[in-house]
Amino acid sequence: MNPSKKTAVLVDGVVLNGPTTDAKAGEKFVEEACRLIMEEVVLKATDVNEKVCEWQSPEQLKQLLDLEMRDTGEPHHRLLELCQDVIRYSVKTNHPRFFNQLYAGLDYYSLAARFMTEALNPSVYTYEVSPVFLLVEEAVLKKMIEFIGWKEGDGIFNPGGSVSNMYAMNLARYKYCPDIKEKGLSGLPRLVLFTSAECHYSMKKAASFLGIGTENVYFVDTDGRGKMIPEELEKQVWQARKEGAAPFLVCATSGTTVLGAFDPLEEIADICERQGLWLHVDASWGGSALMSRKHRKLLHGIHRADSVAWNPHKMLMAGIQCCALLVKDKSDLLKKCYSAKASYLFQQDKFYDVSYDTGDKSIQCSRRPDAFKFWMTWKALGTLGLEERVNRALALSRYLVKEIKKRDGFKLLMEPEYANICFWYIPPSLRQMEEGPEFWARLNLVAPAIKERMMKKGSLMLGYQPHREKVNFFRQVVISPQVSREDMDFLLDEIDLLGRDM
Repeated sequence: MNPSKKTAVLVDGVVLNGPTTDAKAGEKFVEEACRLIMEEVVLKATDVNEKVCEWQSPEQLKQLLDLEMRDTGEPHHRLLELCQDVIRYSVKTNHPRFFNQLYAGLDYYSLAARFMTEALNPSVYTYEVSPVFLLVEEAVLKKMIEFIGWKEGDGIFNPGGSVSNMYAMNLARYKYCPDIKEKGLSGLPRLVLFTSAECHYSMKKAASFLGIGTENVYFVDTDGRGKMIPEELEKQVWQARKEGAAPFLVCATSGTTVLGAFDPLEEIADICERQGLWLHVDASWGGSALMSRKHRKLLHGIHRADSVAWNPHKMLMAGIQCCALLVKDKSDLLKKCYSAKASYLFQQDKFYDVSYDTGDKSIQCSRRPDAFKFWMTWKALGTLGLEERVNRALALSRYLVKEIKKRDGFKLLMEPEYANICFWYIPPSLRQMEEGPEFWARLNLVAPAIKERMMKKGSLMLGYQPHREKVNFFRQVVISPQVSREDMDFLLDEIDLLGRDM
């Protein structure tokens, strides 16, 4: 029997009977868009014979893309054409020859998890709206804490390693002076923190954002490999105290962005214990080495940290963004520091265990279920599969280093400690030239010019940068398990092909 139609109800000229969305048309659009994604991204964009990017200048791309939003909606066939254009002109970060950043590749299980969470559209703050994803996050955090070497701890997933570092800085400050939460900055001494000269730039941003001030970030000298020098750290701590400042935090780095250096955590932890300082380890990049029994020694001493930033979206390919702040403290310090006790969200008289309403320990309200992507990958591959992912990436890195040493015109900056391989390409015109000021000035121009050529050709993407007194060099990073030995050979062949006439 068909239900009888109800009389139309009008309020302010709007008909309120029934939904206005055309569900059938919407479902068909989603189905066709998913087919397009499967064909053009999952299958085609991972093909080594395809381009990494279809380069266009901003002005050209504005002409090629229909970016204008109009008063009336557009038909689905036009929307699918726009989707095709978006894919065509986007960089294919899942291409085997995308080496540009500290993330790359396609993990199929993480991708499926992202499709699922995008469709479910949850927000992870209370158990009542995200029961599964809160339990998943709890399970993943517990396992990550175990790999750090703590017996217990706490944590939260958040949008990026930069935010993790800010969380840790604020948490360390709250631990040092809990009154700051209510009374603010006015009554505080001049707080100072210490970090490596090779640290991530987010440390300065966090100090600025939190009102600590960038001048109160003391940068500790590093050795030739980019590691913090413990003796210099202790000197700076004593100097700060002599100046009347109040040291409260040391941030060590496990896997620096450019050189991939790992600070000596045991020695730094000794200093933090003697000086009564919170030790945070930014292991956003290098933390995934903990999954490898062969390479976890790079982070020896990390169990002594008070907090750790670790990004599974990098080496473990959980998909951007997937970043955790992990805290050794188990006294609800995160919640004490960040809780605002919103009575409309975190009611204490709910019918279930409200300890699972973890959103009050986050600086966010709405929060994505990022742990689910990593959980799905971990479930699919197991710990041994994740370990193999790390081991293979580092083995490929070692292979590339050997090939660089064999070839004319390629020169390593240093032996890599992790998956960051830093090298110069010296074109034939410079190979007989003495390494003086003119040589380095001319070599400085080579990497940017080759980068332009490779992007316009679309053959690969590789990062470059200067570093301190060193002129522009390439920084190659191996992450994706889709990368092969042949891709390492191609990278060197292509650089030589693009640069030999310079």
